[in-house]
Amino acid sequence: MSKQIQVSGLDAYYGSHKAIEDVSMTIEPRSITAFIGPSGCGKSTFLRTLNRMHEVIPGARVEGKVLLDGDDLYSNNIEPVTVRRMIGMVFQRPNPFPTMSIYDNVAAGLRLNGRVSKAQLDDTVEESLKGANLWNEVKDRLSKPGAGLSGGQQQRLCIARAIAVKPQVLLMDEPCSALDPISTLAIEDLMAKLKDEYTIVIVTHNMQQAARVSDRTAFFNLAEQGKPGKVIEMDETSRMFTNPSQKATEDYITGRFG
Repeated sequence: MSKQIQVSGLDAYYGSHKAIEDVSMTIEPRSITAFIGPSGCGKSTFLRTLNRMHEVIPGARVEGKVLLDGDDLYSNNIEPVTVRRMIGMVFQRPNPFPTMSIYDNVAAGLRLNGRVSKAQLDDTVEESLKGANLWNEVKDRLSKPGAGLSGGQQQRLCIARAIAVKPQVLLMDEPCSALDPISTLAIEDLMAKLKDEYTIVIVTHNMQQAARVSDRTAFFNLAEQGKPGKVIEMDETSRMFTNPSQKATEDYITGRFG
């Protein structure tokens, strides 16, 4: 079900400003890939190019190729909405729909995709909440507002909402930065389970988190202030954290800068 992403020669712009330059990488299926690097070096921008969320910003554009199992996601005959259905996204701050119940939060994407029977909705909501390791905590209050859950539960609710539409890839933009350590651990445990089914890409500022959860890591950096961000190196996470090939990577991981 999960798919390989191949990126080649990708540049991303905000108007005339080039934010990232010449990014090429392969993201393997059923694995977790972490993007690390100092603030402002283009990690989140690059993440949003993978499901065509970048172009939602007025004046933003992308050059280069993003292939999902060989299909060009920026081809003229692929709708951005279709891409976003295949490649789900979980944001930095938990963002359940505030006026909707827990049940309706999870079911929202399914309803957008067309007519679905009540039985099918019930099954998918339960399956998705179980997949997000949240079912046992909320099964007796599915009609209560999603916004009434704790921060960690809200983030797992957002993950349940993302997986309900059966994507092939899950993008996570600093999904734990607003959470306490216990909720963070719950999300990390969840990621480890979900990678059996999904290709997962995570942006994180937490070096320990990248080391704990990811299979591969890409280090982004700026050559100098005002220049576009680039991928300095990408490798197996264990190697990146013990024997990086670039001094800048080592300096960032050991906290000498960033």
